[in-house]
Amino acid sequence: MVEDIQHLRNIGISAHIDSGKTTLTERILYYTKRIFAVHEVKGKDGVGAKMDSMELERERGITISSAATYCEWKGHRINIIDTPGHVDFTIEVERSLKVLDGAILVLCGVAGVQSQSITVDRQMSRYKVPRIAFINKCDRAGADPYRVVNQLRQRLNHNAVLMQIPIGLEGDFSGVIDLVSMRALYFEGLFGEEVKTREIPSPLLDKALAKREEMLDAASMFSDELMEALLDSSVTEELIYEAVRRGTLSRQLTPVFIGSAYKNIGVQPVLDAVTNYLPSPKEVENTALDMDQGEKEVLLSSDPGDPLVALAFKLEVTPYGQLTYLRIYQGTLGKGDDLVNTRDRKKIRVGRLVRMHADEMEDISRAGAGDIVALFGVNCFSGDTFTDGRLNYSMGSMFVPEPVISLAISPKDSRSDTNMAKALNRFTREDPTFQSRVDEESGQTIISGMGELHLEIYVERMKREFRAAVDTGIPQVAYRESISRMAEFNYIHKKQTGGAGQYGRVAGFMEPSEDGIYEFINKVKGGVIPSEFMPAVDKGFQSCLKKGLLIGFPVRGIKITVNDGQYHVVDSSERAFLQAAIGAFKQAYLKARPVILEPIMKVSVECPSEFQGNVMSSINQRRGLIMSSAEDGVFTTVEAEVPLAEMFGYATTLRSLTQGKGEFTMEFSRYAQVPETLAEDLRLRYKETSKRSEA
Repeated sequence: MVEDIQHLRNIGISAHIDSGKTTLTERILYYTKRIFAVHEVKGKDGVGAKMDSMELERERGITISSAATYCEWKGHRINIIDTPGHVDFTIEVERSLKVLDGAILVLCGVAGVQSQSITVDRQMSRYKVPRIAFINKCDRAGADPYRVVNQLRQRLNHNAVLMQIPIGLEGDFSGVIDLVSMRALYFEGLFGEEVKTREIPSPLLDKALAKREEMLDAASMFSDELMEALLDSSVTEELIYEAVRRGTLSRQLTPVFIGSAYKNIGVQPVLDAVTNYLPSPKEVENTALDMDQGEKEVLLSSDPGDPLVALAFKLEVTPYGQLTYLRIYQGTLGKGDDLVNTRDRKKIRVGRLVRMHADEMEDISRAGAGDIVALFGVNCFSGDTFTDGRLNYSMGSMFVPEPVISLAISPKDSRSDTNMAKALNRFTREDPTFQSRVDEESGQTIISGMGELHLEIYVERMKREFRAAVDTGIPQVAYRESISRMAEFNYIHKKQTGGAGQYGRVAGFMEPSEDGIYEFINKVKGGVIPSEFMPAVDKGFQSCLKKGLLIGFPVRGIKITVNDGQYHVVDSSERAFLQAAIGAFKQAYLKARPVILEPIMKVSVECPSEFQGNVMSSINQRRGLIMSSAEDGVFTTVEAEVPLAEMFGYATTLRSLTQGKGEFTMEFSRYAQVPETLAEDLRLRYKETSKRSEA
C-alpha cells in the first residue's frame, strides 16, 4: 500500500494505432527496473513486448486488450494501463480512461495528429483526464515535432507547450534540450539508461532561449508567483514546475515532450513529467451515485479511512477463474474482507488480492484508495460497483458504443458447439461491445462487434483458447429501421374464450423522434386507460422495436404518444393492453412510411501523396463522401464518410491501390437513410428469407 497517496499516479498510454505506445511502456518498465531485458513489438526474437502478453498480439504486432502494470520512479508508484490503438477495441480505451487520473497522449513525429488521436483525445475529454503529450519517432525520416505541436493546437484545440526541443532530427536525432533546466540531455548505455546532462550546443542556444520564453509565457498564466518572478528575473525551476502542473491539472495546458522510444531517447523525462505534472488520486474529483437518495451525485474522498468504494472496470476469464480488475476510489481493501456488489446486493469474500504486471500477478494483503488491483474468483460484470456494505453507491455506467457489424457463426461438431457456447459467454462478459444472439428465424448464432478485425480476433480466440472449430458466414451490416412521417393508430384487442376475456383499446400517434431514441408519452386523460396498465402499453410498443416490419432489424428514432383508449372492468388486464399496443404498432408502422437506415463510418485513409487520386476515386465508388483532404509533405490524409456495407474487404483494395503503403482506420459516425434501390433489394431479400424459414 502506498504510504502517501500524493506519491501515487494512475496513468494510461493512449494513441493512434502504431504510434509506439507499447514500445514506450516497454522502455518505462526497463528504466524503472520492472523488466531486465527489452523486447520489441514485432521483434525477431519471437518474445514480443511485455505488455502484449496475448499470443495474437505478438503475432500481429498490435495491442488487443489493455494491460495493467505498475512501477516505481523517484519515490512515486505509477500504475500504468497500456491501451489498444485500433478503433475496433475502443471499449478498452473507454473503460481504462474511466478509472485513470492522468494520461500520456503519444503522437507520431512523422504522421502527427491522426484520426484515432482525435478519438482518444475526445475520450480523455469525456472523462476529464489531464494529459501530457509525447511526440515519438523523432528519429524517423520526415519527423517534425514543431509541425505536430501546431496540429495539437489546431486539430485538437490544445494549449500545447513544448517543454523540450530536439537536438538534431531524423537520422541525426541524438538528444533533447530541457527548457526548464536549460541543459542538454543525452541518453547513453545499451538501452539509453544513462542520462547525461551537458551544456546546450551553441548553434541551438538562441532557439532554446526563444522556445523557453514561449513556455514561460504560457506557464505564467497559471501562476502569479511565476509572473512576478519573470518581471524580477528570478525564475526558479520549482516555480515553473508548479505553474505547469496547475495548467495541466486544469486541462488548460498540455506539456509536450519529444523523443524516440525505439531509439531510447527522451523516455526518462516523460517519467519525470508524470510525477511532476499529472495528478495524484487526491487531486482528482471522483463522484458516485447514492442509490439510497434517488441516485444523488456524491463526491468521493480518496481517504483510506472512509467506507470502501471500488469499481470493477475490466474482466478476464483465466483457466483458474475470473480475474476482476478493480480501481479503489476510497477506503481500503484487504484479503479476507467482505464486499457487497451494489447491483445485486450479493456479498462476496476477497479470497486473493493481486497486483498485475501484464500477465503476471503479485499477491498483496492490502490496497488503499487510488490503487488499481485485481481479485480472483469474483462473479460480477464489467462496470459493477463494490462497497464494504456501509454505503449503497454506484459509480455510474461508462459510454458503450453500439455494435455496427454482425457475423453468423456455426460450430463444426458437437464438441465445438459446447466450447463455442463457453467462449461466447466469456467474451460477452468481458467486452460490452461484443454481443451474441440466436436468430429466431434461421436459428443461427449471430455475433456483433465494432468492426471486421474485432470479430476476426474473437473468432480466432475461440479456435485457440477454447478449441472451438467454427465456420463463419458473410459479415452482415447492423441496419436499423425508422419512420419518416406521423401516423395515427386506434386499435382494439378483443378476445373471448369463455370466462374472463381480454379487452383493451389504445389510440394515439407515432412520429419520428430526434436523436434516434425511443420516447413514450402518456397523454391519456380521464382514466380511459387506468394508470396501472400504462407500463404494459409502453412494454408492448418496446417489444415491437426489437424487430421492424420492413427487414427485421431494430427500430430507432420513434416517438409514440398515447392519448385515448378504453378498458373493460372485468376483461381488461396488463396482458390485454400489451397485446393492444403490439396491434397498434403494426397498424400504424407501415402507414408512417418506414425507411431503412445504415451505419455510416468515419474513414481516415493515410497514403503517399502520389496515390491520392486512386484513393479518392475508390472512396467515391463506395458511395463515400469526402469530407477533407490534407497533404503533409509526402503523405496525404483523406477523411471521408462511407457506408459500412461498402467497406468490406477495403484493406486488400487499399493495399493494391497504394503498393502496400496506405493504411486506414474507421469508426462509427451516424445512421443515414439507405438509397431506394438498395432498400428495395434489402426488402426483397428479407421476404425471401422469411418465406424460406416459414417453409
